[in-house]
Amino acid sequence: MAICEILSVGTEILLGDILNTNCRFLSRELASMGISVLRHTTVGDNPVRLAEAFNEALGRSDIVIATGGLGPTPDDITRDVCSKEFGFELEYNPGIMKTIEEYFVRAGRTMAPTNRRQAYAPKGGVIFPNLNGTAPGIGMKKDGKCVVLMPGPPYEMAPMFRQSVMPYLEEYRSGAIVSHEIRTIGIGESNMALVAGGMIDAENPSVAPYCKIGEAYLRVTAKAGTPEEADRLAQPVIEELKNRLGDYVYGIDVSCVEEALVPLLKKHSLTITCAESCTAGYIAKRITDIPGASEVFKLGMVTYANEIKAKFLGVSEDTLSQHGAVSEQTAAEMARGIRQAAGADIGISVTGFAGPGADEEGKAPGLIYVGLSAPDKEITEKIETGRNDREYNRYVAASRAMNLARKYILWRYPDNEQ
Repeated sequence: MAICEILSVGTEILLGDILNTNCRFLSRELASMGISVLRHTTVGDNPVRLAEAFNEALGRSDIVIATGGLGPTPDDITRDVCSKEFGFELEYNPGIMKTIEEYFVRAGRTMAPTNRRQAYAPKGGVIFPNLNGTAPGIGMKKDGKCVVLMPGPPYEMAPMFRQSVMPYLEEYRSGAIVSHEIRTIGIGESNMALVAGGMIDAENPSVAPYCKIGEAYLRVTAKAGTPEEADRLAQPVIEELKNRLGDYVYGIDVSCVEEALVPLLKKHSLTITCAESCTAGYIAKRITDIPGASEVFKLGMVTYANEIKAKFLGVSEDTLSQHGAVSEQTAAEMARGIRQAAGADIGISVTGFAGPGADEEGKAPGLIYVGLSAPDKEITEKIETGRNDREYNRYVAASRAMNLARKYILWRYPDNEQ
């Protein structure tokens, strides 16, 4: 099995100015080809450090894929450094220059003289066309080693990889590696791993636990001759884990609970609305991030002040005075009030103390109540995150409120498949 290292070039990545999503994309695509990615390396726009990182990667891998640093400015050094270190001489390529000029004509822009730098390519290398930018990709093979250079912007890199680089790497294909993620909420990583038990010790398929904000998930990875065979190996393991984890599982191969919730709402022609206090619109934002949410989302209301909860949601003065704004009683009345006001099938609510620090009543940050109201069921849930982290608490509260809606739909339609 071929070994690959991904080299991400750019000082902006090291500074945290941009999120490097290229490694995740490439790792998954390479796995589907049976190519093992053993290292991700990030290096800034420094020729000495880049040469050092490139040579180290080349020494321990069959394939080195570098992204970034192919632009027209002086700090774009990847093409020059990697070609030189790999023993390829750069030469001016009129065909590349023509393609770059045509790109600017189509875009209605004037080409800067510095773009001419991008027309230089390694003699004997392969050029990968860039349909979404000016920087072509480059492929070089020598002495059993393979080097691929691609632009950094994901919208340029991803289509180039699929259209040109994958065929270029075909000789390194060795079976397939397929992964699926079982997403859970409300159980925690350690308890999730306990439920999975000895399945985590298996090798093929392998099962590995991970966590993210307020959630945990298991990645099931199978290796076989083809993606279809690998997937067939993985499916029984996924089904067994789903059975063990039960209602904690909110989806397979989704990245967030809203990705599971919106399709469920659409499938059953249900509408949802939300009333938010400490999350300040976070639920509405996350639901409407999902394409097609306009079919199911009716109204979102941020009700921070008690008088607003009373006026627009019908939360009773007695509830607020006896139990306070941060209480399961208030959460229940908020959910009921917003559902009735919007004429929706489901109303969800959140009220709590996100922090930082204790509130005026001495309540700890991370104390949150979420509620759900439907014509045939009302639910409230208490959350205590134990975290003095405002953003964390808001994200978790929004997730748990949406998860209440997901669980309600599964209760109402018990034969539904997630």
